[in-house]
Amino acid sequence: MKYIKKAFDQNWVAPLGPNVDAFEESLARYCGVKHAAALSSGTAAIHLGLIILGVEQGDEVIASSFTFSATINPIVYQKALPVLVDCEPKTWNMDPQLLETAIKDRIKKGKKPKAIIPVHLYGMPANMGEIMKIADSYEIPVIEDAAEALGSRYMDKPVGTFGKMGILSFNGNKIITTSGGGALISNNKEMISKARFLSTQARDRAPHYQHSQIGYNYRMSNILAGIGRGQMEVVEERVGKRRDNFLFYKNNIGIHEGIRFLEEHDKSYFSNHWLTTIQIDPSKTGTTRETLQMNLEEENIESRPLWKPMHLQPIFAAYPAYLNGTSEDLFNKGLCLPSGSNMSDEDLQRILVVLRKSLNL
Repeated sequence: MKYIKKAFDQNWVAPLGPNVDAFEESLARYCGVKHAAALSSGTAAIHLGLIILGVEQGDEVIASSFTFSATINPIVYQKALPVLVDCEPKTWNMDPQLLETAIKDRIKKGKKPKAIIPVHLYGMPANMGEIMKIADSYEIPVIEDAAEALGSRYMDKPVGTFGKMGILSFNGNKIITTSGGGALISNNKEMISKARFLSTQARDRAPHYQHSQIGYNYRMSNILAGIGRGQMEVVEERVGKRRDNFLFYKNNIGIHEGIRFLEEHDKSYFSNHWLTTIQIDPSKTGTTRETLQMNLEEENIESRPLWKPMHLQPIFAAYPAYLNGTSEDLFNKGLCLPSGSNMSDEDLQRILVVLRKSLNL
């Protein structure tokens, strides 16, 4: 409230101002990069990242299929072709072997991909060691979709910092929120400067309004950045609470052989556990994902299926896809459990009662 009040007191009710500058500085510092641009959404950040990399009509961009549609939509905004790659079982993120298969096949077909967008799904880091090795060997730039993964690390390095650029989201359900917002982060000063320029309608330096290229209204407001500044003061608490939620579920229902969690594969991975997600094997639990979800709903407890893969979405079904069946199986059996940072012990116990009853624990 102190940052918001200051914005009003100083009449900085605009898409620029001291809160925006300070929020960007705190984001860059926390993520271990040199530069950050605060924007209106994570989607806007991906869109600007693609523009900065020169993605145009007819180009191809490889992206994770197991994600939310906001990862893929900006590719289509540019009239480029999304090339969808399935996930690996251990992280639920882009399968490096399939990634290389897709690259080789697209080159064979006469079109080298212009960019790669891996996703750090549900806060779990993707296998960035292998992904970057492949991307670098084919000289294809990477934009990391870390919308769900602020606070997550791979090899003790914050996700979103391995590729040319990373994107973050501060939507209302994320680890921290500005109610709506996002950011583009990078060590490349020129790229972030270009993002700021494009996000404020691409107005040229001139004494009058002059525009030499298409711009966008993508900048974060000074008021919302004030919310972000306050949130950054408690970001580690938020990450800690999400990880505590995961451990609560894991310790209480993880003993069931029919329940599998998305968890850190080894010490290379540190997840913020933005959402605690499970995979349910009906042959071992005696219940289905749908039944478990319905039982929770009857107690006014919200849960929801995992993301429906993009290659199964009607709007994206015709695009090239390199599949192994993993994401489709996860979609059919997976459930996101309540994971909010503000859940009390009483909330967790109320959820646990339903889970234990449903799973006969």
